[in-house]
Amino acid sequence: MAKFSLFSDTSRRIAEADSVAVIGLGRFGSSLALELMASGTEVLGIDSDEEIVQSHNGQLTQVVRADSTKEEALRQLAVDEFDRVVVAIGDDVQASILTASLLLQLKVPVVWAKAISEQHGTILAQLGVHHVVYPEKDMGRRVAHLVRGAAIDYLEIDRGYSLVKATVPASFVGVPLGQTRLRQQHGVTIAAYRDDSGSWQNADNATVLAPGAAVLIVGPTSRAEAFAQLR
Repeated sequence: MAKFSLFSDTSRRIAEADSVAVIGLGRFGSSLALELMASGTEVLGIDSDEEIVQSHNGQLTQVVRADSTKEEALRQLAVDEFDRVVVAIGDDVQASILTASLLLQLKVPVVWAKAISEQHGTILAQLGVHHVVYPEKDMGRRVAHLVRGAAIDYLEIDRGYSLVKATVPASFVGVPLGQTRLRQQHGVTIAAYRDDSGSWQNADNATVLAPGAAVLIVGPTSRAEAFAQLR
């Protein structure tokens, strides 16, 4: 009990800051936690594996070995005082579901949870988890779009609507965008472009693109990908 008492004081301090608790420090949880740290967000990391906990020591604001399926452990670590908690447990569906259920019972305002299957995700959603994510499935879909087209990068904003990074087609070089009838003919918008200095700039009707310029195309996925394939 003394061990958790020491940790809970630190956890409460973290919870009062711009912070997130990440439960499960596998590939997804670890990557998420480290990215949050890099962006200036304090992170309490929790995992049941001592080796994993030790490997993250010094990389996160606080990292603790604990069983997240136990309400007492979550309370001792002040997890219920965090505004945002991510359940990133991927190799134990039962532990994921039990942990998410406890967090909701503890009235955590926003709970994110990783799902490894449609069934897993459905159960999490039925419990009332605020945000269910499918990292492996989403990455597979993203890579599939990159593999099959000329896009440099791809982000699905919503089902059937995407942001695509591509090279500007030659027919759009040297012509102000307002004169290209881009939306009427292709059903997409060029939202931004990378200038000669390498900086991104918002595009408007007066924008004139140079050969080989990278652009961000916004629109229905099929149309944005079709535009990216123009030469």
